Amino acid sequence: MPARLRVFSLNLLRRLTRYAILSAGFEITRENELLSQFGLIGILFVVAFIFPIVMLLLSYASSLVGIRPKAPNAVKSSTYECGMTPVGTSWLRFNFRYYFFALLFVVFDVETVFLYPWAVAYKQLPLFALAEMAVFIVILAVGLAYAWKKNVLEWK
Repeated sequence: MPARLRVFSLNLLRRLTRYAILSAGFEITRENELLSQFGLIGILFVVAFIFPIVMLLLSYASSLVGIRPKAPNAVKSSTYECGMTPVGTSWLRFNFRYYFFALLFVVFDVETVFLYPWAVAYKQLPLFALAEMAVFIVILAVGLAYAWKKNVLEWK
């Protein structure tokens, strides 16, 4: 979503919650302002809960009416492998290194997510923030050294 549209939609939701508070006869105080901010999160939770349920009900209703076809057969129930006929069973054992590499990627990706805002605001942060980030990086470096020592990073 473009930044302008996001800002516009957030401002619109804020105005709507403000209008709802005023139309209910309440004054706008700091507590009500805070409640309106949490109200936006509440609206998000309600929509996130109701939307999948509505989609599942629409799918079920469309199968009852006959819009969605329901004719299972052996071809539709088989494993799909890029248009080719499946070879072997679908219960294959994968090498754990796939999962380990994915986990390492997530760890270092999260490290980047934490480092970027810290680096942007570095000049305004106190010395304690530098020490916290140093501890964070040391913990990740120890984990990387451990993985390196166990030869988990080598693909065999």
